[in-house]
Amino acid sequence: MTSINNNKLTVLLAPCNYVGPMMASIGMAEVLRDAGHRPVFAVKRDWIQKIQRLNFDIELLEEPESTADTADSSAVVMDSADKNVADNEKMLTNRTPMEQLISVFTNFVDELIADMETEQPYLTSIIAKVRPNVIIIDHILVNPTIYNSQVPYIMSYSSNPLNLDTCIEDKRLPPGALGLSVNGDNSNWEVYRQQAKDSRLDSWYRYRDWLQKYGCPVTDKYQLFYPSPYATIYMYPKELDYTDVRPLPDTFHGFDNFRRTGNEDVFEVPKQLSQRSGKLVYLSLGSLGSGNVDLMKRLVAILAKSEHRFIVSKGVKHDKYELADNMWGERFVPQVKVLPIVDLFITHGGNNSFTECMSFGKPMIVFPLFFDQFDNAQRVEDKGYGIRLNPYECSEQQLLQSIDKLLNDKQLIEKCNKIGQRIQNEKNNEKFVKLVENVSKLKK
Repeated sequence: MTSINNNKLTVLLAPCNYVGPMMASIGMAEVLRDAGHRPVFAVKRDWIQKIQRLNFDIELLEEPESTADTADSSAVVMDSADKNVADNEKMLTNRTPMEQLISVFTNFVDELIADMETEQPYLTSIIAKVRPNVIIIDHILVNPTIYNSQVPYIMSYSSNPLNLDTCIEDKRLPPGALGLSVNGDNSNWEVYRQQAKDSRLDSWYRYRDWLQKYGCPVTDKYQLFYPSPYATIYMYPKELDYTDVRPLPDTFHGFDNFRRTGNEDVFEVPKQLSQRSGKLVYLSLGSLGSGNVDLMKRLVAILAKSEHRFIVSKGVKHDKYELADNMWGERFVPQVKVLPIVDLFITHGGNNSFTECMSFGKPMIVFPLFFDQFDNAQRVEDKGYGIRLNPYECSEQQLLQSIDKLLNDKQLIEKCNKIGQRIQNEKNNEKFVKLVENVSKLKK
């Protein structure tokens, strides 16, 4: 892809220090670099080796440590995942979507504010040094330094768009993060919506005071961020988007996927699987979900009874359990290399995994664990691209029959193929580059 603009832009990417926002930002950075622009990451040292491995420039949001420069690249990423699992152990339990949501907002907003508070002086120096033409921030909160800079910025939301209700509320849709169907009973929507709001009210007051401290406009009560005056973007396949029910303002732009290339690594099916019969299925519960060893053991025991073959992303606790004979897996599996060659994806439904799966045209079984994963799982089922199951409660028969059902549904397979072909042929990445270039010309 060639640049639409002859001028090379410097684009500063400042994602939240979590796997989801980071992976979405890496996808955007790859698109921008392919178009001839210069992406620069502002990140914590947990990510320095991962970003360097992909040959992007880095500016640290903290003091550097010499040991970070010598660490193995994959180990650094997984160390970050280790920390995420340890910090979010409470989310790896079988609870209702509302219980998970309340748990997230009890401390999450305060933790994000604390992180951004320590990052502000570093980010100020980075902006002065890098002199970006555009900043892309992937976060659920307003960043005062970015807001107060004279640099046009894009707000990126790497989550199910139903959860934009923390920014703009629309009563035509159910509250986000609860896995409610748009087509279902709406009699309790407002009760649930208020319950979700109340769970973040105390944090919102502290957040309000923090924004005022930096001279930023205060969000509306309960809301976590306001849209960028330049552009707000989100990642979601248009066939599953909610714009048919709730149109978004003109400054909002949806993109099917910012697909990561996974660099030049090549993945080949290991011999122990290539020499077996059966369809090929990929199982990944993400960086957090895979940290629940009991759950992974449960799923492995069930899938061991299937006639099919399984590639398993074992995750940070890979050494705590063994796989069955019809499986192969490692701590880290190159997902964007695996998805094109499998017949089915069993996923936690994180937004990056969800959109990558759709871009490769694969049916899926979604095991939602927390937050927008519940919404993605329900949307897949509502729109007929897969099945939603509770990974803690589904029976052996339910899971095995669901796998066979999806693998043998020719109409579904063709339907998934069509959305994958549409995404790959429409060249939305070029539209993203054009948007960034246009934003760079705007003045505050």
